[in-house]
This record gives sequence, structure tokens and C-alpha cells, in this order.
Amino acid sequence: MYRIGVDLGGTNIATGVIDENYKIIGRGKVKTRAPRPAEEIFDSIKEAVDMAVADAGISYDEIVSVGIGTPGSVNKDTGAIEFSNNLKFHNVPAKQMLEERLNKPVYLENDANAAALGEAVAGCGNGVKNFVAITLGTGVGSGIIIDGKIYRGSNFCGGEMGHMVINVDGIPCNCGRKGCWEKYASATALVSQAVEAMEGNRDSLLWKTCEGDLNKVDGKSIFDALDMGDAVAKAVVDKYLYYVSIGLANVINALQPEAVCIGGGISGQGEKILKPIREIVKAERYSVYADKQASILPAELGNDAGIIGAALLDE
Repeated sequence: MYRIGVDLGGTNIATGVIDENYKIIGRGKVKTRAPRPAEEIFDSIKEAVDMAVADAGISYDEIVSVGIGTPGSVNKDTGAIEFSNNLKFHNVPAKQMLEERLNKPVYLENDANAAALGEAVAGCGNGVKNFVAITLGTGVGSGIIIDGKIYRGSNFCGGEMGHMVINVDGIPCNCGRKGCWEKYASATALVSQAVEAMEGNRDSLLWKTCEGDLNKVDGKSIFDALDMGDAVAKAVVDKYLYYVSIGLANVINALQPEAVCIGGGISGQGEKILKPIREIVKAERYSVYADKQASILPAELGNDAGIIGAALLDE
């Protein structure tokens, strides 16, 4: 028997048929084309599910459940997507509407939580009971696994680590507050910090790696300049990694997980960023056990984490 995982994003709907070994054996993908009515988006989910089943070469009767990771707040008691800014949903009875279309039990979860579950079970957190997954992207996404289960909090919004304040009266955040971690530690923040530094130094190799166009500054161009020995790029990256590490130290101090997984495109830099992060976290964390520290690891599943984690929501 097989399960289907759905990663419902603002741009794409990606689906996968998952076997008993947590491997994706069939895939589907369609455009989300949000915002549009929930009925239409759910019809597109059905289309992407059918594509994955056909790609896997199996019968739909062999599917036992469908799990869906969605941006926004999901009420696990009612099966409603209470709010999703990306999809422009408000109190949408998603579980009911999707079960009518899919004729299978449907399980819904916040997308960051689903990705954390995927990494915890089939990725870098395999075998770990207490685990945190952090994604450094447009913002800072996070999911918490405690005793092998997703932690959601009393209002299903637990684990929003990106909005932990690390700088009082700091940079204004889209949430309406100031100094949130994601304004300093997201990939977006890294680019902003680099652009600001470049504007004050026209000799930096950052101008070369972005071809003289500030709109082309991204993680790759920044780390390319760093690899070329550029002092400005080094200062930017060092400052950025400090902000990442301070937030991680707070997360570890609060939860004392066995492992923390770092995902997002920047995590592809591997030990170049992980080694200094570990060193800063070790210096900043609180622990009565000097020889014990949460492992800080790179994500292993990439974009498949959300699909695999969603498929496992029925367990």
C-alpha cells in the first residue's frame, strides 16, 4: 500500500507517491495559480495526485491516504485552513472539500511542520526523537518535533521561530513587529545585507559576481565572491552567520533538541557555513553538560521533505 504527499505551494503543487521505505516512486506537478477560489485549487490538487499515481504505475485503490502540507495555519481539530496569506484562504474547510474530491482520508498540516516531519523520519533527523528543522529562504521557516510528534502549540501556530525577536527595535518585519530573526537570518536578509555593503564599496568583487547588477545579487553570487577572497563578502557572510547562530542558540536553549537541521538553498554551502555556526552556537548556548550539544546538520531531502512529511501525516 502507498501514501500520497502533497506540497501545496504558492507557485506549484507538487505530489508524490510514497512507498513503505519513504521513497518517492511517482510524481506530479501543476501550477497553483494562486490566488483563486479554493475549489479550483483543490481540483488542481486532484489533477496532480492523479499524475503521481499514473507516474508510479499503480492503481488508485492501492493508496491509503493523502497528506497535504500547506502554507498558513491549519486547525487539526476541524481540518480547516484558518488562514493562508500565500493562498488567500480564510477558514476554508479543506479536509472535507478534499476528501470529497479524492475519496481517501486526507490529513493537513502546515508546510514547515510537514517538511520537519519528513526530515525527522527519512532525512537528517532519522532516529532522533527531539528535532528542529529550520529553513533559510524568503523568510525563516521552522518545524518542531518533540518525542517524535509535530509540536503545534495550543492554537496550532507553535514553532514560528522566524518571528522570535533577536534585536529589540531592529529591522521592521512584515508581521508588524521589529527585530524578528527572519529579518536577519533569511536568504532574503543575506542579499539585503550584501547590497547594503556593496553600495558602500564599489571595489568589492561582489560587483563582479553579480555582473554589476544589484538585482542579480543572490546567495550564489555572494558565496562566489567569498570564495574569491573578497573582504566585503567575508564581512557580510560572517555577520549573517552570527545572526543565524544567535537564533539557533535561542532555539536550542529553549528546546534542547538532539539535532537541528538547516535547509534552504544556502545550506548547500555545507561545512563552509555549518562549521562557524556550530562554533558560535557552542559559545552562545546554555547547557549544564559542556560535552553535549545539539547536532547541527544540513537538510538531506531538499524539496522532497514536504512531500514525504505530508505523506506520513496519517501515522
